[in-house]
Amino acid sequence: MNPAFPELPDFPWDSLADHAARARAHPDGVVDLSVGTPVDPVAPLVQAALSSVAEVPGYPTTHGIAALRDAAVAAMARRHAVTGLDPAAVLPTIGSKELVAWLPTLLGARGRTVVIPELAYPTYEVGALLAGAELVRSDGLVALGPAAPALIWLNSPSNPTGRVLPVEHLRKVVDWARERGTIVVSDECYLALGWTTDPVSVLHPDVCGGDVTGLLAVHSLSKSSSLAGYRAGFVTGDPALVAGLLETRKHAGMIVPLPVQHAMVAALSDDTHVAEQKARFGRRRAVLLPALEAAGFTVSHSEAGLYLWSTRGESAWDTVSWLAERGILVAPGTFYGPTGGNHVRIALTATDERIAAAAARLTG
Repeated sequence: MNPAFPELPDFPWDSLADHAARARAHPDGVVDLSVGTPVDPVAPLVQAALSSVAEVPGYPTTHGIAALRDAAVAAMARRHAVTGLDPAAVLPTIGSKELVAWLPTLLGARGRTVVIPELAYPTYEVGALLAGAELVRSDGLVALGPAAPALIWLNSPSNPTGRVLPVEHLRKVVDWARERGTIVVSDECYLALGWTTDPVSVLHPDVCGGDVTGLLAVHSLSKSSSLAGYRAGFVTGDPALVAGLLETRKHAGMIVPLPVQHAMVAALSDDTHVAEQKARFGRRRAVLLPALEAAGFTVSHSEAGLYLWSTRGESAWDTVSWLAERGILVAPGTFYGPTGGNHVRIALTATDERIAAAAARLTG
């Protein structure tokens, strides 16, 4: 327990230590499919951009260089058909996790309600608790009643389930929130990784009608460009909301380092390496998914993103233990919410060789 923030949960990954030790004891080594850490090298053009400004000694700006903001706007248009964004309404972030954790605080949610999905990335809950907000888990609007929450988190494709919200659902949430003055924040970190369906941004004109008022979209380069180690992300959408975030982040020193900003320009300007990385994940998915099903697992949702949301019809921790005996480490669904107790989240982020090893252990 953190004495400064006693309401915060224990860090979930610490509870995997014993299972991790058992998985690492496997004679052929561990296959770590738990955290979802990228394993593929950063594209050479991105590495070159990072080092290109290594000699520059000055402070970077919180708002980021103009080339970064322009590259983000262009990438959103090319990759996700989101048009009409104002480059001034792009704000680079130190990865996406810090923004998720601090956004309710930065948006003034103290004493108000923050709505998160029933199964959700744990940092959504942490962000609400840090802000002193009331947390509500809900995938529907009816259960929220007449109250006007401070903000609603959407996450499509979902971490952990890989579920994709259809345009109609996204539009309904946007319309409902606008009637109440509620901010909608969409975590779109896996938007480029659709498998059996094409995810859509909350900023897409089919969702918002070309009006981004009250909307924010959070993007990360960690998975699509293997930049987890660079801590590279951005938020965009409503110019007024982004301007407010910028002013607060200036005071707090939340600044993306200049070399990372230049690396982001390169990554956002090149679609080839993104397509190549998606193809790698797709090949790994094509190996691991049938192996899980052959081993008696049911894979739910998982139509997009980097995870296979899987169950053997038993306690999540029993499944974690069963897989650890076979040298495979995964995350229990309980990390993501009370309704995740019978599922595990299995990542596609391992080398081809390790994915093949996991498949062989599952089917052998």
